[in-house]
Amino acid sequence: MPEPAEAIEAAAPTTVYYNSACPVCDAGVCAMRDSLPAANVEWIDVHARPEVLEPLGLRLEDVRERLHLVDPSGATRIGADALAGVLSLSPAWRWLARPLQWPGLRTLAAWSYNRFARLLYRWNRARGHW
Repeated sequence: MPEPAEAIEAAAPTTVYYNSACPVCDAGVCAMRDSLPAANVEWIDVHARPEVLEPLGLRLEDVRERLHLVDPSGATRIGADALAGVLSLSPAWRWLARPLQWPGLRTLAAWSYNRFARLLYRWNRARGHW
């Protein structure tokens, strides 16, 4: 007898794509990973495994610049939305994820994240991190 769709979806991990070559990104992901030891999350370092992106239609430079998350349903979240998705998985940080999804704050968070990510990306390129 086949499993119900809910059971299959619950078994699927949340997948987070990040770039360990960026020291700021790597430190942030390490902190998030430490706060989610029991969560069903797969952490994929695109610096070490860039080949995983092509089947997903993701570009390496885009993931180097901004955090990407694929939830168990297969939906992709990018940037501040991906960060909110990861934070929502952690009991210690869930309180911060909720306001990041409110309409006004979501826009501000996305703008702030994208601005910082662009500057950080340029800094990493200038420093020769990749």
